[in-house]
Amino acid sequence: MNIAQIESNLQNLIKSFSKETFIYDLLLAYALPKASITRLQKGNLNLSKTEGDISWKKKLRFQEEYSADLHLTISELAQSIKHEERFVIVTDYEVFLAIDTKTGEKLDIEIKDLPKHFDFFLPWAGMEKAQHRNENPADVKAAERMAKLFDEIKKDNPVKTEEDSHALNVFLTRLLFCFFAEDTHIFQDGQFTNAISSHTAVDGHDLRSYLESLFEVLNTASKDRKDLPAYLNAFPYVNGGLFKDSFQVPEFSRRSRQLIIDAGEMNWKDINPDIFGSMFQGVIDPDKRGSLGAHYTSVPNIMKVIEPLFLNELKEEFEKAKHNPKKLNELLYRLSKIKIFDPACGSGNFLIIAYKELRRLEIAIIHHLQELQKAASGFNGKSEQLSFIPKAQLSLAASFQVELFSRIQLSQFFGIEIDDFAHEIAQLSLWLAEHQMNVEFYREFGKTSPTLPLKEAGKIVCGNACRLDWEKVCPKKEGDEIYILGNPPYIGGRMQNAHQKKDLSIAYSGFGKAPKVDYISCWFLKSSVFISGVNSKFAFVTTNSINQGEQVSMIWRHILGNSQEIFFAHKGFKWENNAKKNAAVIVSIIGVRNISNEPKYLIEGNLKSTASNISPYLVNAKNTFIEKRSTPISSLNRMEYGNMAIDGGFLILSPPEKKELVASYPQSDKIIRRIYGAQEYLNGVERYCLWIREEDLAESLKIPEVNKRVEQVREKRQNGNDDGVIELAKTPHQFREMKDAENFSLILPTVSSERREYIPIGFIEKGNVIIAPNQVIYDPNPFLLGLLCSKMHMTWMRTTAGRLKTDYRYSSSLVYNTFPFPSISDQRKQEITQCVFRILEERERHSEKTLAQLYDPDKMPEGLREAHRQNDLAIERCYRSRPFESDEERLEYLFKLYEKMIEEEKIKDSLFEKEKKGRKIKN
Repeated sequence: MNIAQIESNLQNLIKSFSKETFIYDLLLAYALPKASITRLQKGNLNLSKTEGDISWKKKLRFQEEYSADLHLTISELAQSIKHEERFVIVTDYEVFLAIDTKTGEKLDIEIKDLPKHFDFFLPWAGMEKAQHRNENPADVKAAERMAKLFDEIKKDNPVKTEEDSHALNVFLTRLLFCFFAEDTHIFQDGQFTNAISSHTAVDGHDLRSYLESLFEVLNTASKDRKDLPAYLNAFPYVNGGLFKDSFQVPEFSRRSRQLIIDAGEMNWKDINPDIFGSMFQGVIDPDKRGSLGAHYTSVPNIMKVIEPLFLNELKEEFEKAKHNPKKLNELLYRLSKIKIFDPACGSGNFLIIAYKELRRLEIAIIHHLQELQKAASGFNGKSEQLSFIPKAQLSLAASFQVELFSRIQLSQFFGIEIDDFAHEIAQLSLWLAEHQMNVEFYREFGKTSPTLPLKEAGKIVCGNACRLDWEKVCPKKEGDEIYILGNPPYIGGRMQNAHQKKDLSIAYSGFGKAPKVDYISCWFLKSSVFISGVNSKFAFVTTNSINQGEQVSMIWRHILGNSQEIFFAHKGFKWENNAKKNAAVIVSIIGVRNISNEPKYLIEGNLKSTASNISPYLVNAKNTFIEKRSTPISSLNRMEYGNMAIDGGFLILSPPEKKELVASYPQSDKIIRRIYGAQEYLNGVERYCLWIREEDLAESLKIPEVNKRVEQVREKRQNGNDDGVIELAKTPHQFREMKDAENFSLILPTVSSERREYIPIGFIEKGNVIIAPNQVIYDPNPFLLGLLCSKMHMTWMRTTAGRLKTDYRYSSSLVYNTFPFPSISDQRKQEITQCVFRILEERERHSEKTLAQLYDPDKMPEGLREAHRQNDLAIERCYRSRPFESDEERLEYLFKLYEKMIEEEKIKDSLFEKEKKGRKIKN
């Protein structure tokens, strides 16, 4: 059962609504077994004995009778479930309420809108919903406070050198530690802020000398301290490198001193160290942030990486080992051998969250061992709770001594970061995360390792990850289990500076010349080399451009050809976080491992499904690479770019300019044509151009305005920056191309909104000019419009085309020429042509609207939508008799057909070469 079928089932349920059978019809819509639902209806599967009440174990709790308040009823039901019912539902058949007892999600809708929320009950169909945590608003407030303080300090302390910048970075990390320490019992409560308030002048003139003295004290062991004032000696010894080196502390004003006190008065106990990523983004120079491609990664997004990369599997192993003390201890040992490596770690967000999650899992395992030991010690052979556990395991649990200490050390965490401030923050954040987890450990077991003195905070190296030897940063040792993860910088080919282009050439040194690809490919290639042949995997948040268009083969051939595979992928989603400047990009999350028989998962939104193979286009298909072609693989007309002006705008006329020219010189009418680009075609914008053929040139130049414009074009081209443009100065009266149709043209806008179900494609009459970069087919077979605006072609386009920001960027060489379409009969072409005419008729019914308005998915007229649906069915009959039920099915079929056609083409070319060679020998 796929989601399209489920949605369709729910629509039918609402159309033919029956109160008597509603709840059973709802279950059937998700393909739950008919036999089980019949038993539920008859009562022998229903665990509730109350009339009108349904309780199906692990599936459903439903009550027909309800109090005056539906919301009160569902709350009471949710609190009283006894059989792990996943969903609780109540309805008066107008309002529909539901609770997912596993995730806590709630649904409160009108019952007629149920089909719009089909994904809520997908666990019934075996498709689990991905769940991620929300962020803490207090973190964002702290980030903003630090940004203000940073700005104020910089006013009084101009940064002139790299040494100045580094000193300021170190100061801020020390300040953050002190804020955190005084609210989490590392220092005494409020000790740092109260000391500044009590022992420094209001105008801030002596705060610098005070902090220099304090930082020296924090780096001095108690036994080495001499003749210190009591208020300084009261601070503990910190060590760990944080206060080891001497750096100049900035000067302070009245305002900056007060901002420090204000920040200290916040409750830093509730601040997550992982939010320092947001602080990093909020305080560093915005221009610097852009050049580094830094994007703060929120906690929910980090969980999307670490859960499928390693955390889910560890938790599953814990579940399987719950009644086996030996296995549980083996799992604890395994945790001690795991290494986490982020080679673009920023301020350490990924490392911190990974550390915390591993510590929490460790706490859960130790706690369970304790419970198992207690229960086994009192076992008398008759306990129902433990009767299913083998006696040998119980005996082992009873005799086992649970050791209350953490096996997970900060030395298991590694990072590389090019920015000095972020590198400092990453080390600080790991220390603070360790303290937080030590507090959690103490709360659970009454025992923990002391936070002070600080220990080594992992190995965080400041440097360029593209040029460093990763094995020197994170050594590979026998028995290690290494996970590489993170959110490396994106930076498209056109935005890369010379230094970054050099990084790419270094990363590609083992694979040939570096192509024009996204900067993040450096991390994918280096990770692929790192994990090859060892117990290691990697997963990155990445711009989805590396899974689209021509970049796919340039990057993924090397990785998948290295005996590796994509084992999970979050398909493209909009990037959102709570940082000061939210990054607006579309990203994917991709996990890669050495080839394995373990399951593979594709995740889209909240839907998670298994895949036999995940192709580099992030679809369930073989690892096929769509290569650029100069001619169509199918028997279709040639598609090409429209006419390119390269005129500086001097051959283009606005409607008023055209009107004025024709009014003054009526003979100019014959050299003026309407032009169509994407804006003109989709939004009804009116523009014109001078279209002067050689035979009309002499007469045209007699018109002063035309002559003037032609000379302006000549001058523009003569000053061009390449030989091709300069050569065009010889024909300044013409576009670079002067292509025209004998009858009509088909226009396909190169860039189209991602929201549209169909790219608006249409016919343009002879005598009009289609301009580049839009795609054109001159004098096409009319059925082609139906083919190109079909779901089959749109699905192929979304997978193989590149993007311009979030919009589709159509390419004839990558989309049209590679599109697999079987040979069809003239009768079938005529059938599709009739569908084309119906689409055009429906557009004409709404001629007052632009095509952009007509193809807005929220406003598309029903008649036009139905015309396209009929066209889709006609196109799909060209492939097979049965309609496709989802885009996944369409893609799977298209990729198989593409592979077949490529293979047939190779055989044909081979036979041709043999025949050609034979003729040559004969001659």
